Amino acid sequence: MPDIRSTPKLADCIEAVAVSRDRIAFTVLFRYYMPRLKTYFGRRGLTPTAADDLAQETMLRLWDKAHYFDPEKGHPSPWVFTIARNLLVSRFRKPRLGVVDADVSAFEDPGPWPDERLALNDSDVELYRALAALPEMLVDLLEASFLDGKSHQQIAQQQNMPLGTVKSHLRRTLKRLRLVLRQEP
Repeated sequence: MPDIRSTPKLADCIEAVAVSRDRIAFTVLFRYYMPRLKTYFGRRGLTPTAADDLAQETMLRLWDKAHYFDPEKGHPSPWVFTIARNLLVSRFRKPRLGVVDADVSAFEDPGPWPDERLALNDSDVELYRALAALPEMLVDLLEASFLDGKSHQQIAQQQNMPLGTVKSHLRRTLKRLRLVLRQEP
């Protein structure tokens, strides 16, 4: 897995994909995000095959939608994982084709109303902004812990930091994010 510090910036890679369909830039993105996406989907209960399929679908969506990414709004990871989360939600909302259940009502719950969907999107934007306001080192710690699934001890060793410092940074950062996300506009 490439170290992000030794590869081109992820935002630059997304821009290269958006502007010129740069396959090398996409390869960098693919190598960086695929293992993280598989871990993300696996932690949400998908089988390894389903997690791989949805991770690939996320990367295809990144390829198609790269022009929507705005580096001024922050780090690419929250944007990529918003795509992943939306695909995961869509996967569970889609009716299973070929499966007929006689007990299913014709009046199934259609999911959230449009204004509720907008509220969900607003919360995504707020999270995106809150993460963008964090120093890159804290975003790296959050990614390592929550997206890569690394233990605090592994992160401490990887970042060459004392274990207590890693735990303190993560605890304070999560508290800060909670406070920011609870505020009313």
